Amino acid sequence: MIPHQFQDHSGRDDLPALADLLTTARVVSLPMKVRFRGVVEREVLLLEGPAGWAEFSPFLEYDDAEAAAWLAAAVEAGWQGFPPPVRDSVPVNATVPAVAPEQVPGVLARYDGARTVKIKVAETGQDIDQDVARVAAVRAAAPDAKLRVDANGGWDVAAAVAALTRLAEYSLEYAEQPVPEIAGLRDVRTELRRRGIDTPIAADESVRKAADPLRVACEEAADLIVVKVQPLGGVRRALDIVAQAGLPAVVSSALDSSVGIRAGVALAAALPELPYACGLATVSLMDGDVTTDSLVPVAGQLPVRDVVPDPVLLDRFAAPEDRRQWWLDRLERTYRLLEG
Repeated sequence: MIPHQFQDHSGRDDLPALADLLTTARVVSLPMKVRFRGVVEREVLLLEGPAGWAEFSPFLEYDDAEAAAWLAAAVEAGWQGFPPPVRDSVPVNATVPAVAPEQVPGVLARYDGARTVKIKVAETGQDIDQDVARVAAVRAAAPDAKLRVDANGGWDVAAAVAALTRLAEYSLEYAEQPVPEIAGLRDVRTELRRRGIDTPIAADESVRKAADPLRVACEEAADLIVVKVQPLGGVRRALDIVAQAGLPAVVSSALDSSVGIRAGVALAAALPELPYACGLATVSLMDGDVTTDSLVPVAGQLPVRDVVPDPVLLDRFAAPEDRRQWWLDRLERTYRLLEG
């Protein structure tokens, strides 16, 4: 999905010259503390525009057409800037990857004051018993926290219903993307209600990876939507989708560096209502960052502020030359799609 504001660039000046992007591009590889979404090294490309620093970091497996929205978001951040905030900080959740139960306390210790915890489930190679054990470990370590689970579409309908039926005893705040398809989300939601289980269903991939991000709302397949700045093409595009969907929204990250998290904070700070803690504390999962003043939570909140990379850290975490060239080539190909 290429955001509508960049679909036709003919005769327009909202897309900077490719040379301006390439001149400031820096590619870094940030190590993860634990494997997350299968990633142990997070590669990102940073750009510096007149409005500030921006991040372009579509996951490696995404094709150029899908990556185009991510570049549109970077152009907005670096060359247009963000809309005015309506709050000066945003609440965030802790995130527990698909780790063993005994690792849960150590993961939670990385977060300062988070009152909500998102727990990864449905990891390839694991089963529901492991998921239940992990959720139970989180509840034991954080008895007063709100708990939510994220399956990243890893279950089918039957498995999702069975898993969420077992997990209902933990009073989940919501279950995020239990199955991959919109029709499946609706089926899971319907069957849970038939069983008297009121766990809300959140749509993530069904919004950010869909040709029509509003379809999930139109088909009543979810109770809330998860929005991410880069996959949706920028803060303003995401705000428009939330407004049109008419559903509560949770702002989340795409495993960004602090530069990308800054854009997520800008979205959360600009939403008229923010009923849920945001999934924007994922820098805590990294063993490196591009700034010495990382956007990590203090007392469960992230401040609304700009982020400036440190040249020393950009050099320290610089990607190898072959990876740098791979990203520059990807940037140029994706730019040509936006240019139209």
